Amino acid sequence: MNKINKYPLKVGLFGIGLEAYWEQFEGLEERLKGYLREVEENLRGFGAHIVNLGLIDSAEKASDAGHEFRQQDVDLIFLYVTTYALSSTVLPVVRRAKVPVIVLNLAPEAAIDYKWFNSLSDRTKMTGEWLAFCSACPVPEIANVFKRSQIPFYQVTGMLRNDPVAWDEISQWIQAARVAHIMSHNRMGVMGNYYGGMLDIYSDLTRQCATFGGHIEVIEVDELSSLCSQVSETEVETMVQEFEATFDIQEDCPEFELKRAARTAFALNQLVEKHALGSMAYYHRGTGNGANEDTMSSVILGNSLLTAKGVPVAGEYEVKNAQAMKIMDSFGAGGSFTEYYAIDFNDDVVLMGHDGPGHVAIYEGKIKVRPLQVYHGKVGKGLSVEMRVKLGPVTLLSVVETVDGKVVLLAAQGESVAGPILEIGNTNSRYKFPISARKFIESWNSHGPAHHCAVGVGHMNSKLEKLGQLLGIETIFVC
Repeated sequence: MNKINKYPLKVGLFGIGLEAYWEQFEGLEERLKGYLREVEENLRGFGAHIVNLGLIDSAEKASDAGHEFRQQDVDLIFLYVTTYALSSTVLPVVRRAKVPVIVLNLAPEAAIDYKWFNSLSDRTKMTGEWLAFCSACPVPEIANVFKRSQIPFYQVTGMLRNDPVAWDEISQWIQAARVAHIMSHNRMGVMGNYYGGMLDIYSDLTRQCATFGGHIEVIEVDELSSLCSQVSETEVETMVQEFEATFDIQEDCPEFELKRAARTAFALNQLVEKHALGSMAYYHRGTGNGANEDTMSSVILGNSLLTAKGVPVAGEYEVKNAQAMKIMDSFGAGGSFTEYYAIDFNDDVVLMGHDGPGHVAIYEGKIKVRPLQVYHGKVGKGLSVEMRVKLGPVTLLSVVETVDGKVVLLAAQGESVAGPILEIGNTNSRYKFPISARKFIESWNSHGPAHHCAVGVGHMNSKLEKLGQLLGIETIFVC
């Protein structure tokens, strides 16, 4: 069974209030519970499975709520501050649950109707009305207790209604939590070996699992070669038809190369299904082993299709970049394997791309398939893909391992722009950044990333920042 389906993302929700108020101010408790139901409905609208424990108004209820959240296996908690409440109604919940907490400081309206409010003759009613707008009051107290308890917390301040800014922020928290959840259940396959001498791509697999969760499955190239040998001609033809529907196959592509790529693509699908993979990093020369060389020189089209189907594949055994690609794809932004190609100083753009697979779902136009007589720096020859990322906003993401053994996220926002590219049978795009190409290159390099990164469509910095916070790792933004 798919782990994501077996263990769906669960978002905890609870509101807080002061038990002493309910007898003093008629209707206040029910009014605040109504606000909490509105929050729940909005959260459900973002596709989240919500565990709502209601309005917590005493330390005893808080203790029970903490146990309930643990039992329900929630991944994230939204704490909705409805009115003044004691911090003792908060700490037992969050301390027991041990998951990230987002404090929602959401007033019911933009402002109190002062004229109407001050015209009320009953000062008890006036106080009850004020308390319904009093969500900001206990937040400093809660923050103080969280800080002294070393509990990380995050805040959204705004309005319960008619506040797209606040609710977009809340939506992004759920999206980030969903990506963290996907990463924690992801099975990454690593097939083959590192490209010898690329010291920057060597990864600490234990650190990757400790940071993101998930599992890394070590796979032999021989297994893929064996699967290739068992693919029938009918299955080859089925895959050729998928190629023809997906790609713009150029006239100079030999039929035997197309069938060779189709055979390997079919076997790749079987390999991914067998090991329940959600991503993969691979590289293998296959020198001296004809079957393995044949397999590894015909994977590009199949891996491009896998990447477009939510199983991003990184070449050159670049595990860190497979993680970055999976993050971007899980956000719905794509996530294609890329690196610097050159700088165009005339147009102030950076040319980036890579040989091998690309993310079919985020490219401009139909992807061309071209034959290459040599894979530069690698063994063999065969078919490759040539494409550019959709024009418009993009984000680059690198997963970086630091000198002190940490994992950090490095990101930059820019634009994919029109202009000439290198028609060499590789992925290829032109990127312009809000800082100059010179400054982008120097700033990006200063953080010590590997030479690969993932590119996705859209500006993603805000979401990536939240993901880093949920994972407890630093996120660095170049621009």
